[in-house]
Amino acid sequence: MKRITIHAALVACGIAGIVHADDTIPPPQRLEPVVVTATRSAQSPYDVAATINVVPAPPDGALNVNLSEMLASVPGILARDRQNYAQDEQLSIRGFGARSTFGIRGVRLYTDGIPASMPDGQGQVSHFNLGSADRVEVLRGPFSALYGNASGGVVQLFTADGGQPDELRAGLAGGSNGMLRADVGARGKNGTFDYNIDYTHFRTDGYRDHSAARRESGNAKLGWQIDDGKRLTLVLNTLDVPFAQDPLGLTRSQWKADPSQATSVADTYNTRKTVNQTQGGLVFDDSIDEHNSLRVMGYYGDRNVLQYLSIPKATQASQPGNSGGVVDLSNQYGGGDARWTWSGDLADRPFEIAAGATYDNQHQHRTGYNDYVGDILGVRGDLRRDEIDRVFDFDQYVQATWKLADRWTVMGGVRHSQVKFNSDDRYITAGNPDDSGSKDYSATTPVAGVMFSASPSVHLYANYGKGFETPTFSELGYRNDGGPGLAFNLQPVHTRSTEVGIKLRPSDSTRAEFTVFRSDSQDELAVATNLGGRTTYQNIDRSRRQGFEASLSTQLADRLKLNLAYTRVQATFRSPFLTCVVAGCSRPDTPVAAGTGIPGVPGSYAYAALAWGADTGWQFGADATYNDKTPVNDTNSEYAPAYTTVGVSGGYVIDREHWRIHGFARVDNAFDRTYVGSVIVNDGNGRYYEPAPGRTFLVGVDLRWRD
Repeated sequence: MKRITIHAALVACGIAGIVHADDTIPPPQRLEPVVVTATRSAQSPYDVAATINVVPAPPDGALNVNLSEMLASVPGILARDRQNYAQDEQLSIRGFGARSTFGIRGVRLYTDGIPASMPDGQGQVSHFNLGSADRVEVLRGPFSALYGNASGGVVQLFTADGGQPDELRAGLAGGSNGMLRADVGARGKNGTFDYNIDYTHFRTDGYRDHSAARRESGNAKLGWQIDDGKRLTLVLNTLDVPFAQDPLGLTRSQWKADPSQATSVADTYNTRKTVNQTQGGLVFDDSIDEHNSLRVMGYYGDRNVLQYLSIPKATQASQPGNSGGVVDLSNQYGGGDARWTWSGDLADRPFEIAAGATYDNQHQHRTGYNDYVGDILGVRGDLRRDEIDRVFDFDQYVQATWKLADRWTVMGGVRHSQVKFNSDDRYITAGNPDDSGSKDYSATTPVAGVMFSASPSVHLYANYGKGFETPTFSELGYRNDGGPGLAFNLQPVHTRSTEVGIKLRPSDSTRAEFTVFRSDSQDELAVATNLGGRTTYQNIDRSRRQGFEASLSTQLADRLKLNLAYTRVQATFRSPFLTCVVAGCSRPDTPVAAGTGIPGVPGSYAYAALAWGADTGWQFGADATYNDKTPVNDTNSEYAPAYTTVGVSGGYVIDREHWRIHGFARVDNAFDRTYVGSVIVNDGNGRYYEPAPGRTFLVGVDLRWRD
């Protein structure tokens, strides 16, 4: 299947080149997008010596709720909708972040420059509002290390600026499994003030039993052009998840028997989650003069999470140190970034340098409770954990770009990061001693790259850098030797990364890229034990992630567009170690051989899409997604099978002077395949599998009114 996929991609690329060589059909002009994530200044991704893609927000005609909808066409990134809104989407880049069983780790997340990753590296994208989005930028490779801790890659969402004409938006979409999305929005500009506001309501009954959810999301971006050189931008967003049922994972036999079922303990303990978050950020941009500019950003947020787990009552009752089956987190977080940029000439060649400092602070009050009272399960019981966790980082960075010759551009930078953890235990009893403690981590991460413009249509580049990743507070929560206190013996992961690539622009309507990459990590984090609902971690001496990415976007004909993306990843542990493979394991006892695959990383994945249509009238599309088999545990004793799914869509657009209507319909998994959409790596109960739904339908209409 791997060879078939590769050959198919090569054949498709060849066909695209042959078709495009026919110049009897003039392709439409396309403007190169602009990105800022790689260099912190607006540049074409074609001219950046790093691997970065920009994905424009779909204009209409999609569910527009999950970030994974936008990222399928980007090679190197694996974004999985878990069909479980009690857990965030799974996101990994070139194998980094794959170990996360909840939330997102190993990948830095931002929205409009505001961190969506906490200082410890734990992040989430549930508050990303797609209804008001302009684009998403995805940075892979060594240059992501310039964003600090846990930068296996960077994903940044940008809200669109308000502009003329003023516009009102409304949309409604519904489909299988009780899915409904309704949103309203407005964007525009009045003199020096511009705005973009959106509110989205989403709910679903869920494909699986016990997986219903509701989510309310709001986002506002307000801008004030103070004068020609100064601008103030306020970004506010809110998220409310009043309920999200958690069906938990399934064992392989359960998945085979009935993929739509929930694990029995999900009903027994009524596993569920509620979330509410409010966040605001203020950005001041000042173009001081023709050479100097200043950008200052500050933000603050509050996020509260209440989650009911399925830890057995007997386990909680028999272990004095058990933290219970109810997790109650209260988070206050904030910080800022100040950056100065100078652009001009160095030795009569264009040169730009940016220097800045960031500070991020998280204050978390974590409490745990039994999830039973007497014989009643799934309710809050006695207090079992009470602690104040704090983590902050203070980083300094500098990076520069110099066009040292007509065809040569060099980029480089360095970041110094300091991350400090502190835990104050307030629940001390017999059998549960004081777990307070603190730990400091620091690292200096340099990166450098070079680009050679072989011709206006061919750019070659290479870069190298170092990165690091601290354990998150969740991974520091328990020691793997069973002793009291947090696992401050864990070391940060240090990584050396290299990539070499080629970017092609043979015409205004064709873009292609090919990148070879390799990352070698020291002190990789992996599971040590699973006991009583607790997972502990250990450092593994060496690991490696290597492979290649390929992508093609071309206009085959006047109204026909082709997108292809393929990723090959070999992610392996390079050193042997011991781990646990059964629930209740208190000491690692099962060997994992060097060369074993890192769980959660498929060997390859691919995407292909054909779209036909124009800005008005009929529109049709078809897409296919392939995922190779995926190891689900460190020993690779089980795999989620490989799968290929196909989706088809169609719609009709009416566009008049003041209004636009887009009616659309979509069918996902058109051939009704049974497959595992995501996996829970190293689950202590062997419930690794999160099934995806069979054939599903979506219909909707999006409306715009322009003044």
